[in-house]
Amino acid sequence: MAVLELTNISKHFGAIQAVNDVSLSIEAGQVVGLMGDNGAGKSTLVKMIAGNFRPSHGTMHLDGLELILHRPVEARQHGIEIVHQDLALCNNLTSAANVFLGRELRHGFGPFRVLDYRRMYRRAGEIFRELKSETRPRDLVKQMSGGQRQAVAIARTMLSEAKIVLMDEPTASISVRQVTEVLHLIRQLRDRGIAVVLISHRMPDVFAVADRVIVMRRGRKVADKQIAASSPEEVTGLITGAIERV
Repeated sequence: MAVLELTNISKHFGAIQAVNDVSLSIEAGQVVGLMGDNGAGKSTLVKMIAGNFRPSHGTMHLDGLELILHRPVEARQHGIEIVHQDLALCNNLTSAANVFLGRELRHGFGPFRVLDYRRMYRRAGEIFRELKSETRPRDLVKQMSGGQRQAVAIARTMLSEAKIVLMDEPTASISVRQVTEVLHLIRQLRDRGIAVVLISHRMPDVFAVADRVIVMRRGRKVADKQIAASSPEEVTGLITGAIERV
């Protein structure tokens, strides 16, 4: 059974139809590449899944139950996590502090509860090891590479046993070596049974790691294919409109 299912989802902002009648399903442990030109509706679609926007029409189901979200915190409570393109990290804090930002562990009683740094460092270290990342809990984010920063952002999604991780352009503006690290992290999520939605303009990355590719153009879904049954040339044609629909 699909972990997430969207049925005839639409979103308009006044007269602007950002997403128009999109249906799709995603299974656990599946990586789905979401591609399209600027303004195709990718980010709006993902923001509806993440609880930033309410759909104008259509329904969403998570594990077979209808999902109605009013705020991003509700999506997180249901196991839907998002890694934004800017990562939303605090450069002056350690990687462990960033992983637990807003979800800090404390110990003590009543008004005397204080931050439990030891447990946070230990748990962050465990997650980095599970991800097979070289990131260390006490490292400052401002001293990290792009790949290590992605590891911190992804580690944050694993605190709450995520079912779905939405990733917005995770390999933009980083080196080739760091891209390899990030794709490895995505495979680690997949191998843990977590569904991943990967928004990307980088065709090689999508074809390297995704099981399926969904292409959007002008707010509509124009393709939903297994990666093995498609090609970069076909996806490019769908994005540009040279190929109408498959």
